[in-house]
Amino acid sequence: MIARLSGTVAEKGEDEAIVDVGGVGYRVHLSSASLAALPGVGERATLRCHTHVRQDVLDLFGFATEEEEAVFHELMSVKNVGPRAAQNILSGIAPRELAQAVAAGDVARLTKVPGVGKKTAERLVVELKEKLVVLARAAGPARPRAGAGPLEQLSQALVNLGYRAQQAEEAAAALKDSADGKKLDELLREALKLLRG
Repeated sequence: MIARLSGTVAEKGEDEAIVDVGGVGYRVHLSSASLAALPGVGERATLRCHTHVRQDVLDLFGFATEEEEAVFHELMSVKNVGPRAAQNILSGIAPRELAQAVAAGDVARLTKVPGVGKKTAERLVVELKEKLVVLARAAGPARPRAGAGPLEQLSQALVNLGYRAQQAEEAAAALKDSADGKKLDELLREALKLLRG
C-alpha cells in the first residue's frame, strides 16, 4: 500500500497530478484544495496517499494535510460513499467545515456540496456525527480578530478553507497593492484565482 509520495510534480490536471518519484510517474487524484496546495510543475512535493485497489484498477488518492486524509477515510466508511465521492465532497467543502456541518446536523449546508443530495447528507450526519464531533471542536475555524485588517482577514479566511498559513499569507501579500477599498469577498475571489493558477 502506498501511504506517502515524495517527488517532483510532473503534471497538474483538473482533479489530479502526476508525481515523478525516481523516474516513475504516479497519477494521484486530488481534491481542489489539495491540488491548489500542491507546488507548481517541476517543484518538489510530498503527499499523503490512500491506495484504492479494485479488481481491475489501482487508484491513488492524495492529500495535502492529515486532516483531509482523516476526513476522507471517515467519509468512505459511510454507506454508498466510495473514494471518488469522498474526494468530490472534499472538493466542495473544507474538512473542518464538513466536520462542523455534520456535528451540527446541518443537512441544508451539506446539500450545497456538489453531488450531495438530501439522503446522502442525512446519512453523513447519522453515520459520522460522533466521529467528526471531536474534529469539529478541535479544528473549528478561527474567527478573524476584531479590528483585523482586510489582508489579515483574507489570510485567515484562506486558512479556514484549508490552505496552509504560508500560502494564505503569500496570497494576501500578492494582493497588498490592489486591496484598498475592496471587500473581503472580492479579495477572496482574487486570492483563490491566484492560488489555483
